[in-house]
Amino acid sequence: MAQDTALSKDKLVSDLKVVVADAEELLKATASQAGEKAAELRTRIQDRLRDAKVRLADAEAALIDTTKAAARATDDFVHDHPWKAVGVAAAVGLVIGVLIGRR
Repeated sequence: MAQDTALSKDKLVSDLKVVVADAEELLKATASQAGEKAAELRTRIQDRLRDAKVRLADAEAALIDTTKAAARATDDFVHDHPWKAVGVAAAVGLVIGVLIGRR
């Protein structure tokens, strides 16, 4: 699952880089001429931007689902093992207290 998320993030970054590159090409093209080439580039950028937005929405939904699953698992663990959860929280608090006390 983590590998799929990493691959999705890599693909999203790659798509966004393509959108930026196309936007830069559009700016260069429209600086010297406006016409058929500019219209073609605008269409291509719009298509890529729409695809990137869809991928971003999918990645966001996957991240939300993963976060909710982790929260459910934590909640279940705390309900099933309350004293272990208290012990872990106390240990974390102690470590944080020691780190803060060192400063």
